[in-house]
Amino acid sequence: MPDEPAGRQLTGLRILVTRPRDQARNLCRLIEEAGGQALAIPALEIRAIADPEPARALVDRLEEFDLAVFISANAVEHGHRLVSARGGWPARLKLAVVGKRSAEALVRHGLYADICPTQAYNSEALLAEEEMWQVAGKKIIIFRGEGGRELLARTLKERGASVYYAEVYRRVIPEDSSAQLNRLLREGGADIMVVSSNEGMQNLYEITAEENRDRLLRTPMVVMSHRNAMFACKLGFVHEPVVASLSSDEGLVAAIEAWYAINKNESSRRVIS
Repeated sequence: MPDEPAGRQLTGLRILVTRPRDQARNLCRLIEEAGGQALAIPALEIRAIADPEPARALVDRLEEFDLAVFISANAVEHGHRLVSARGGWPARLKLAVVGKRSAEALVRHGLYADICPTQAYNSEALLAEEEMWQVAGKKIIIFRGEGGRELLARTLKERGASVYYAEVYRRVIPEDSSAQLNRLLREGGADIMVVSSNEGMQNLYEITAEENRDRLLRTPMVVMSHRNAMFACKLGFVHEPVVASLSSDEGLVAAIEAWYAINKNESSRRVIS
């Protein structure tokens, strides 16, 4: 097969994108620009928190806090909406984000991340930042969705900080995703898929009918972290996931391109009628 023209390295590749719809748009655009076919079937949907009162109570005390941490771009969007409705952000409050997309979300609201990892985009990278070691005696509010990892809060408490969660959104399985995914798998599946969280991966597994599960588990996968890759192995995915070197849309596309460069001769073409 001749080399693809620059910018069209994914020509002919069918890529299942499982991110929430709003977050998938830019990734799907980048895939299409690279010549691939993006098949968007979200494994997660972001909704407002069912009971916002605990988060509102914390936001009403926001002047007491030294630092606000945002776990995701969704945390920024829902947190900003709540804070704006309660009077706005205190001028002295510093803001920290786990990743690039969260920092960009802050900028859209005229805010700036005082602390943002540069080498990787996860809780471990944020905790490695110098400012996050100097938190003894400080009050920190973490904006996040319901549930999630405890590493960030646990480590900050061990370093002497008082930590509070403001849970401002929840994640659910979209109603139509099961039917869409099972139809895709019955009719040939995808060449590779993108999964950006363990929860999304678990949801994919659960909404796949038993007769289609083997095809799902044999689909190659690009993930955001080694933690995702380990979870994929635990669920029984056959191929070792490709871990994006950068936790961004561009990083995911680069990982797909690297995988395709090696596997394009073995990757079968499937057509959905």
